[in-house]
Amino acid sequence: MRFFRDLRPAAFAAAPWTAAILTLAAGVMLLASGATPSEPVRFMRLIQITPVYLIETAHFLSSILGLALVILAFGLRARLDAAWAAALPTLLLAATLALLKGFNWEETAALIVLAVALAPFHGAFPRKARLNKMEITRGWLVSAACAVAGAGLLGFWSFQHADYAGEPWWRVMVDADAARAIRAWAGAALALFAIGVWRLFVSAAAPPVVGEADPDYERVRAILAAAEVAEPGSNLALLGDKRFLFSASGESFLMFGVRGRTWVALGAPVGRRDERLELIWRFRELADGHAARPGFYGLGAEDLPDIVELGFSIQKVGESAAVPLETFSVEGRKRGNLRRAWRKAAEEGATFEVLDRQAVAAMMPTLQAISDDWLGHHAGGEKGFTMGGFAAGYVAEFPVALVRQNGKAVAFATLWTTAGRTAFSMDLMRYADEAPKNIMDYLFIELIAWGREQGYAAIEFGSAPLSGLEDRPLAPIMSRVGNLLFERGEEIYNFQGVRRYKDKYDPLWQPRYIAGQHKWLIPLLMAEVGLLSSGGAMNLAKRPTSPDSAPDPVAPLVATAGDLGVQ
Repeated sequence: MRFFRDLRPAAFAAAPWTAAILTLAAGVMLLASGATPSEPVRFMRLIQITPVYLIETAHFLSSILGLALVILAFGLRARLDAAWAAALPTLLLAATLALLKGFNWEETAALIVLAVALAPFHGAFPRKARLNKMEITRGWLVSAACAVAGAGLLGFWSFQHADYAGEPWWRVMVDADAARAIRAWAGAALALFAIGVWRLFVSAAAPPVVGEADPDYERVRAILAAAEVAEPGSNLALLGDKRFLFSASGESFLMFGVRGRTWVALGAPVGRRDERLELIWRFRELADGHAARPGFYGLGAEDLPDIVELGFSIQKVGESAAVPLETFSVEGRKRGNLRRAWRKAAEEGATFEVLDRQAVAAMMPTLQAISDDWLGHHAGGEKGFTMGGFAAGYVAEFPVALVRQNGKAVAFATLWTTAGRTAFSMDLMRYADEAPKNIMDYLFIELIAWGREQGYAAIEFGSAPLSGLEDRPLAPIMSRVGNLLFERGEEIYNFQGVRRYKDKYDPLWQPRYIAGQHKWLIPLLMAEVGLLSSGGAMNLAKRPTSPDSAPDPVAPLVATAGDLGVQ
């Protein structure tokens, strides 16, 4: 008995794939049986005791149930509880119909054995997603179509001896056995066609999550204000486009976005260090329970041990820049250009101040005008998810660094701060048309001085997408492709320009990672993050509203300062 108890975990682990393969085989068996001739001796005995209409109905429904089993096989592979619950009655009903359509007792025995074998493994199918939320991919449709088409070809070959090939279609239907086979096959084919059409109009699983419509922002604010572990980018939780998973103590949260079946956690959990791993596991289990694809985006090197515990694949997507405030100085020959730009802006009348939240509310119309002016010259519109956008409620959550030129506000940056003062960062950085060309360098140097006075250890300058990826013969293929884009993809995005601009401040470059269940899912996760950040494919193609806009060397930094990874 102990031997069998020890085997139980292995049996439950193997049950989903085993059940899926056997159920798929059972479905194909029923499709093939419905499309081929009945065994003459058995059929003659059956027709003597069974009404013809019952035989016809059983023959037709048996093929439909065969297609249903093919469908359920994919649900069993995904460990859906609903697929397990539906498979058992489907197998038993198909076993009964196998006797009624031609006394096929071998089919009946096989189907009953499969149902009995599947019954004890309910625990191997923990996902609670409904069948109508099951993933139906193009590959799934092709596989099911191949099964149906194969059954039809087998039936055609089996009936070649019958003299109906040259008859009109209505004469073929007169032949009882051929008619039953054709009706059964056509019914399965039409059912599959209907499922394919339905798939075109119904999106994959996007289940409701507790609190998604009205997140408890006071709870989020309280966690951010006292977080033991948080990055400046954790303030994106207040953007209003995230879903939250809170720890049992209520002192930590993990934020994530949902697009179709893809669930992407933005960064590591925020709050208590000892609750991080538990929240990561709960996120994966929640996504798994809804048959979703979980992923993590914008991870730092210190987060990787916990992600490895999940068995996820990891890919570097770039590097983020952090400038230690204690050692930074504008003095010296190396920073001569930066120092001159800063002094020139001050001589031309630039002044710097940091507004508190009350002052920000009073200045909101002015900040809005500067933001609209800036947006008119830049493609893509407002961002989201990995980057902040200009919304009055969101901007009012943070202190704002404001630059005036001869008394007139011409540039600003919203500031992400952290409770531990380990680092702060800029989020939105916008400037008006009349702002001097060097105004952002002036803003950054003044911010560094402000951060040092406030006791912060570093200022984060955001990321350089695809920076730091290796191009070696044995490097991962995605790293090599990313390096190629970084070196040759300037027409797509100013990758090297972003890196060069930030290098002026001699930052410490820290790697950023994306993680997914499988290596091949990572490109899909990156695409979904891009669409979440841009608000959909339409915004990706949005052009500047100002026709005379010119390239701006500072724009790449402004566009990506708050980004945790690629745009």
